[in-house]
Amino acid sequence: MAKALLGHVGGPDPRMVSEMRRLQQRIRDLEAELIRLQAQNDALASTTNDDSFVRGIQDREREPALT
Repeated sequence: MAKALLGHVGGPDPRMVSEMRRLQQRIRDLEAELIRLQAQNDALASTTNDDSFVRGIQDREREPALT
């Protein structure tokens, strides 16, 4: 029964382990990029002094992405 749960006697498939590590690294890279872009966006938003510009963006109706 334990052999069936593992898939085979040799343990985890090295290709699957490699792919899992690659995907985990990709997730870390994307999370780091997200944090960087959020910080950049916050910096840009804090430099915007024109309240009418910000209000215009918020008031504008947006079209749905999918119809």
